[in-house]
Amino acid sequence: MNDQTRFLIAGATLADGRRTDLLVADGLIAETGIGLSATGARRIDADGLIALPGLVDLHTHLREPGFEPSETVLTGTRAAAAGGFTAVFAMANTSPVADTAGVVEQVHRLGQDAGYTYVQPIGAVTVGLEGRHLAELGAMASSRARVRVFSDDGHCVEDPLLMRRALEYVKSFGGVIAQHAQDSRLTVEAQMNEGQVSSDLGLAGWPAVAEESIIARDVLLAEHVGSRVHICHLSTAGSVDVVRWAKARGIAVTAEVTPHHLLLTEELVRSYDPKYKVNPPLRRAEDVEALRLGLADGTIDIVATDHAPHPVEAKDCEWAAAANGMVGLESALAVVQAAVVDTGGLDWADVARVLSAAPATIGGLTGFGHELTAGSAAELTLYDPNDPHEFTEADLAGRSGNSPYLDMRLPGRVRYTFHRGQPTLADGTLREEGLVANG
Repeated sequence: MNDQTRFLIAGATLADGRRTDLLVADGLIAETGIGLSATGARRIDADGLIALPGLVDLHTHLREPGFEPSETVLTGTRAAAAGGFTAVFAMANTSPVADTAGVVEQVHRLGQDAGYTYVQPIGAVTVGLEGRHLAELGAMASSRARVRVFSDDGHCVEDPLLMRRALEYVKSFGGVIAQHAQDSRLTVEAQMNEGQVSSDLGLAGWPAVAEESIIARDVLLAEHVGSRVHICHLSTAGSVDVVRWAKARGIAVTAEVTPHHLLLTEELVRSYDPKYKVNPPLRRAEDVEALRLGLADGTIDIVATDHAPHPVEAKDCEWAAAANGMVGLESALAVVQAAVVDTGGLDWADVARVLSAAPATIGGLTGFGHELTAGSAAELTLYDPNDPHEFTEADLAGRSGNSPYLDMRLPGRVRYTFHRGQPTLADGTLREEGLVANG
């Protein structure tokens, strides 16, 4: 497709409820307004579709390099485009670990070559994710990948002195440490949320305090240092309370919640189906409600997928042996609609904030998350909120099928995803090839 192809998106509904046409040309939104016309432009009838700024995921596992049987940058970004995402932040737990400038530049380049979304690498906090020595934070920050978010996700930075040093280091260039909050000493052999259900099933419990205690420590460290900390996949009511307290105190903390923690509960574990095994685990219904309220009142800043693909053999086994993780890029927007829009907690302007504007801001990503106005980059998503359907394997565009939503009825569907002014997803169908390099 010629990069100069123009598109006239007719009759879309913006996140604030206003209807408009959008003329996309030369990678930009060239014009907005009612009754636009453009000779030679490809017309897209967007009646009934919501136009959102392209979604941004601050927490994606693309697995490459090293774990290509689960996912690659190409397949993962195809899944992202299918879900309405135009930018993703790729976690560092690859092999080799993304703890040097060379590895983050490799991941960044793979994203450019794939072309379905912008790929922003996340650098590891510690060498090899081992929690002993700081990784090359400065070198990654000054590399071509321009890393600003650092995380050992999958592992907690448990050493408080090391965490303090990391917070001090990234402060100098406006970076942020994204913490996987889990005290490993409190979660030895844990298989699910600790509570009545774990007792009923005889499975070792993952207590809420293992998450909450690390968050409490880290917000105090961030306050002491005067730096930024971001809490990954917050999952308990107590964690919401800690973050709310920290924000009231003026501490520079942000937090994310996953779609699955907004919708699913520990009761699903009674099936012993490993597709529900995840870290942090699915929690109580009370926690789900607290997370929804925390997202609605701004205590939780963003929704991030924690898209975690695995090969079949890692999930098609007994519960105790199964890997933690779920894929979530393709289903995220519909799950958010089901969990917090259709229930009255958020409106579509809030969705634009928590799934686009705020994650771009937290991650220091320019050119994404902006309002759809004339002159802005054409990074946008067209979503049909009135297309209830059964979510099936046909809806998955990545390499792995470990979705907890298979055979579940979801309320809406992404129709178009525009990245750099070109559709990576058009009328529900992915482009066969990616775009030209992101540059």
